Amino acid sequence: MSTSKVFTPLPPPENPLVSASPLELSAQQVELYKAVEDHFSEESFKLSGWSPEKEASLSEKEKFWLSHECILRFLRAVKWASAEQAIQRLEATLTWRREYGVTSFITSDYIESEAVTGKEVLFGFDYWGSPGFYLIPSRQNTTDLTRQVQYGVWMLERCVDFMAPGVETLDLLVNFADKSKAPSISQAREALHILQTHYPERLRFILILNVPWILNAFFTLITPFIDPLTAKKMKFNPTVVGSGPEVPETFFLKEQVMKESWGGEPDFEYKHEEYWPKLVKMAEERHEAWFKRWKELGGKVGIKEVDYKTLNA
Repeated sequence: MSTSKVFTPLPPPENPLVSASPLELSAQQVELYKAVEDHFSEESFKLSGWSPEKEASLSEKEKFWLSHECILRFLRAVKWASAEQAIQRLEATLTWRREYGVTSFITSDYIESEAVTGKEVLFGFDYWGSPGFYLIPSRQNTTDLTRQVQYGVWMLERCVDFMAPGVETLDLLVNFADKSKAPSISQAREALHILQTHYPERLRFILILNVPWILNAFFTLITPFIDPLTAKKMKFNPTVVGSGPEVPETFFLKEQVMKESWGGEPDFEYKHEEYWPKLVKMAEERHEAWFKRWKELGGKVGIKEVDYKTLNA
């Protein structure tokens, strides 16, 4: 086994151990999906609350975001109750993405000061190809709570950029070792709201290590704000490494998860000057290639992610 240090993100595996099976829809679900796609595909569609008229129309980037799989994620989030409910949630998220600056002012340059200690790291992929998003609270280096949450959103978007064809989820790996402090209740509530409201169906697992007794009260306080589906995905002090999903309650092959604390093989060390530019470059290249392919496929609402990703997995 190699003992050399690793300083950069791992590329997505070409063939995850478990490949996602295409979701088969009922006739009613197909009808609901079509209603949502048609709503956002109308040339006359305008996002409410925006003027002048040009700004109310969807941008190319917003149409790109409104993929086939995105619409399905929001329909599943409303439990297929109605097209209207999914449309309302999608419109609310489109508005939030604009107002929050997800694809405008929250750039790698803007939030780089949050990244220098490696308190949030994208590294490795689970059995299903979901990116591993590590949170290491003991490395907290700033006091601007707003920018800290913005940084988390930027990293969530990079996780999406690292999702191979057929992959729609990510794993959160949280390590409370080394005298970590919990975030404030208000900050935790905001982060949970963003994740659960604007990134539905994106979490596969939340793996949590080394929760000291003093933080038990924190989890008790935030539990009412965690929806039941999210709560079921939380695993405390799990056995992370295994040989495959046939081994219950394991999640990663040893070569895809960090050695320190998590029991993997790669001896990862965070060196900002090496990790950060590589992460930014890899994400930008993947995103730009997908966007180019999306435009070649027609550049419209409802194009399948698996189609525009296939040529650049």
